Amino acid sequence: MLFNSHVFLFVFLPAALLVYFGLGQRGRTREALFSLLAASLVFYGWWSAGYVLLLVASLSFDYLLGARIAALSSVDKRRARWLLIAGLTIDLGLLAYFKYSGFLVENLQALLGTHWDYAPPRLPLAISFYTFQQVAYLVDCYRTGHREPSVLRYGLFVTFFPHEIAGPLVNHREMLPQFASPDVARPRSERLTVGLTCFFRGLFKKVAVADVVAQFANPVFAAAAQGVPVGLVDGWVGAIAFSLQLYFDFSGYSDMAIGLAWMFNIRLPLNFDTPYRSASIVEFWRRWHISLSRFLRDYLYVALGGNRKGRVRRYVNLMLTMLLGGLWHGAGWNFLLWGGLHGALLVVTHVWTSLRERWGLAPLGQEGRWTRPLAIAATYVAVVVAWVFFRAETLEGALGVLRGMAGLADGAKTGLAFRAVWNDDLSGFFRAATKTGVLLAALPVVFLSGGLHRWMGPHNPALVDDAPRAFPVSRWGWQPTPGQVLACAAMAAVAILRLSEVSEFIYYNF
Repeated sequence: MLFNSHVFLFVFLPAALLVYFGLGQRGRTREALFSLLAASLVFYGWWSAGYVLLLVASLSFDYLLGARIAALSSVDKRRARWLLIAGLTIDLGLLAYFKYSGFLVENLQALLGTHWDYAPPRLPLAISFYTFQQVAYLVDCYRTGHREPSVLRYGLFVTFFPHEIAGPLVNHREMLPQFASPDVARPRSERLTVGLTCFFRGLFKKVAVADVVAQFANPVFAAAAQGVPVGLVDGWVGAIAFSLQLYFDFSGYSDMAIGLAWMFNIRLPLNFDTPYRSASIVEFWRRWHISLSRFLRDYLYVALGGNRKGRVRRYVNLMLTMLLGGLWHGAGWNFLLWGGLHGALLVVTHVWTSLRERWGLAPLGQEGRWTRPLAIAATYVAVVVAWVFFRAETLEGALGVLRGMAGLADGAKTGLAFRAVWNDDLSGFFRAATKTGVLLAALPVVFLSGGLHRWMGPHNPALVDDAPRAFPVSRWGWQPTPGQVLACAAMAAVAILRLSEVSEFIYYNF
């Protein structure tokens, strides 16, 4: 079931809210939470009922194992460690089987020069997300000796439908106490209003921006995948259009998830904070997919040793973390290269920052009036180039787009990026002009607009820095005034009218 579908918006969501708050208003909080768990399983099962059993088996196994690890951690650390290793092996082994077995078999065949029939299993929806969340839970059971006593709350932590499919990647420490609140199922009109506003903001970003700019990116990458030479302008238009598509698609999903959760009195962590306004790759990863960056830092980078074992080891740990972060997104050399490229950029940035500190120079991007804008532009270009590997389905396709961006493609066709939008039919002129206007407007918007938390100001529904925080009202921020209500209603109307053109969110594939 998609957030951007009629059945979700007009059937599933109203029914889930009515049952949840109907029970909560009668003081039946436990039953309300059960109804929310059932709704979340229905939401997941809408895609594939068979894999609901895998999800339930996974969370049951990790819940029981976490309880045992926590009980042993203070009396028999060695046994607790072996149980943790066994749990991580099973969790990550399942993820590897479903997500990476086809990739491994394909490369083994190429390496050995052999061939055997192997049909990769169908990838269960959201397995990367719920596996990582439960891995973090097991690790913390071992570290702290604390576990969640309620299987109901643990089940909701894993399956809560707003974040279930594509994040944000939540941590048990921030979710479980919220489900334990005695007022969690009490209806609050302000939260419903704020939640709906965030939801429609995200839906608008998806259907009115991301799906529109995708029409300029898709033809370029499709042509490159078929070996068609890509020109200089088309290469850059396609790559920039994809950078905008991915941002508005994924941040739109995150806004919708945060808004939906807040309707049910639950705060989810902020996932984006104007990432394309970053002056370095280090800053970019503090602003882009924040919940994944946090997981990679706390449970992979730190586990590898972080920066505690010398400068060289720190850089090796950074590279390994980003390589594995790339593979988390998908089984393919293109994702590995994308992660490796970001890892290399992070290492270079840290080395350069260290040298500047040694030389007594100002922090990167703060030397003068124009240095930060130039640093932002350079960082954005680097990110756009890296996105080519992320978007292309094959290495050959990625290299084809990059050759075009470098102006090295001989015999390149022109107009690939605009051909699907602009055609010879004059009746479609207004539609094509509107889509082109969306593309041209989207680029400055990502640099000038604030994140969801800043737009909502004191009504911010997201966890920021692992805690609820309110922000000052900005000039263009949301306020419950008649003008703002009309603007949000118009945004919602546009989004609903475009629901007939349903497309999946990009991160559903991960």
